[in-house]
Amino acid sequence: MTVEPEVLGRLHAGLAERASREGILDVAYRIVETPVGKLLLASTERGLVRVAYEREGLDAVLNTLSERLSPRILEAPARLGEAARQVEEYFSGRRHVFDLPIDLALSAGFRRTVLQHLSGIGFGRTESYAEVARAVGNPKAVRAVGTACATNPLPVVVPCHRVLRSDGSLGGYIGGLDAKTTLLRLEAAAA
Repeated sequence: MTVEPEVLGRLHAGLAERASREGILDVAYRIVETPVGKLLLASTERGLVRVAYEREGLDAVLNTLSERLSPRILEAPARLGEAARQVEEYFSGRRHVFDLPIDLALSAGFRRTVLQHLSGIGFGRTESYAEVARAVGNPKAVRAVGTACATNPLPVVVPCHRVLRSDGSLGGYIGGLDAKTTLLRLEAAAA
């Protein structure tokens, strides 16, 4: 069975109108190529909600967004144009701070507190997990800081790659240690 494009267009418009009336938000996404591989950028109407590395399984990430935020997942490159531009500028060394609306809907409690602190770690600088724990008011929560970094839904943009072990070693990273090393070297060279 073939569906006429105009019929499909009306159906899509009707579903979008119904979703809007019922308060169902859209999650738009776009995939960008970077020096650390493909990154999925996803946003809600409130802001950038997810940055995912290809190694996380982009289909799995989209499925999780569908389950946790909205069943309306749309590939919308234009809607993420500004985010894609800023990511490209970051990787070319021309951007040191992201200036994007952020939606922290995928984080809560202590994890959200840690993520809010991470954005204050300056470009080309690092802090230890223990320093972050002290800075957010819970010096004994070093492991919880590590968990917050490991589950950061916005890597690169919310710079958990700038958090290291107290001995200066890398620790872990959602994008892999090669990606963390690349990001730290990029920032050191451009700082």
